[in-house]
Amino acid sequence: MKKDSQNINEILNGLNNIVSLLTNEQIEELKANLAVQKYKKSESIYKEGDVPEMMFYLLSGKVKVYKDGVGGRTQIMQAIKPNDMFGYRAYFSNQNYITAASAFENSTIVTIPMALVEKWTEKNVKLANFFMRNMAAELGTAQEHIVSLTQKHIRGRLAEAILFLRDNFGVEEDGMTLSINMSREDIANLSNMTTSNAIRTLSTFAAEEIIKLEGRRIVICNAEKLKRISKIG
Repeated sequence: MKKDSQNINEILNGLNNIVSLLTNEQIEELKANLAVQKYKKSESIYKEGDVPEMMFYLLSGKVKVYKDGVGGRTQIMQAIKPNDMFGYRAYFSNQNYITAASAFENSTIVTIPMALVEKWTEKNVKLANFFMRNMAAELGTAQEHIVSLTQKHIRGRLAEAILFLRDNFGVEEDGMTLSINMSREDIANLSNMTTSNAIRTLSTFAAEEIIKLEGRRIVICNAEKLKRISKIG
């Protein structure tokens, strides 16, 4: 994507939470140093073990942050939606990436050098507090996710995953169809279950008329029942 003034303004508007905390000099540094990259569906953005050098801002598309586990199993840790930032925690903790990230679908991502972000935070208390609050919130979300994955039964985990996708990525104009089309394997990886269990449980939900399946598309027919299943685990 060409970095013209219109695109720059679009990016700055999306990054308003940060831009509003920057000085005029820092905003000019941001404009001069950001880059825009396009990723095709399933293309890797960073890999586990990579040295973190950039903060990523998702301009369009969808991204998954995941970790490969024992026996080739993958666990999706985060689902990134447009206007979300990601990939900065490892730099602040002085670690290589312990997760990987790839595009769920064709995506456009803005990269900002972390060395520049660190320089800003050293002089800008409000910006440092912003990142501290964000990382604390992400930690809290991760802890809740761990409890769900370890304590809820399969139905509860899958119901929670469907609601998570709805709340994060929204629905189509009908107000029912999830706007993200995930493979059954990815749904399983988000819910910490085998693909076969995810397929069976989705079919059960469909038979109970809680959802409707249209290929990869999931239509939520009874959101309240999904919430009850998720709550009771």
